[in-house]
Amino acid sequence: MSDVLVEERVLLGGTARSRDDAVREVGRMLVDAGAVLPGYVDGMLEREQTAPTYMGNFLAIPHGTLGAKEQILRTAVALVRYDEPVDWDGQPVRVVVGIAGAGDEHLEVLGRIALVFSDDDRVASVLGARDARAVLAAFEPAHPA
Repeated sequence: MSDVLVEERVLLGGTARSRDDAVREVGRMLVDAGAVLPGYVDGMLEREQTAPTYMGNFLAIPHGTLGAKEQILRTAVALVRYDEPVDWDGQPVRVVVGIAGAGDEHLEVLGRIALVFSDDDRVASVLGARDARAVLAAFEPAHPA
């Protein structure tokens, strides 16, 4: 994860107040990072219409449709945390992790995010983090090799 989620793509205190605006906010970070073309954000919004990306534990992981894959330039992740929950189809979301995975790289990234958000202590660490470094620390392996 350390090569695809970096401090520059962690935003604490996101400003979006709706699901679609949150997708645009995290998608814009991926565009600004040079990881995706702007059309990828449209694919992220399209996916929410057919298969919402709410995962539980205050987490949503928006990503583009299969058709939007051609808009990915390189694998990257962006994370936005909200002080107040965003309504995600009736579910409260405080952390939005946007993923752009070249090839099948998104599967490893999704697995790592799922591992972090299945651990209540790590979720609390992300929700209570005071800076981007503290958020990134929650994604470090629990038992380094």
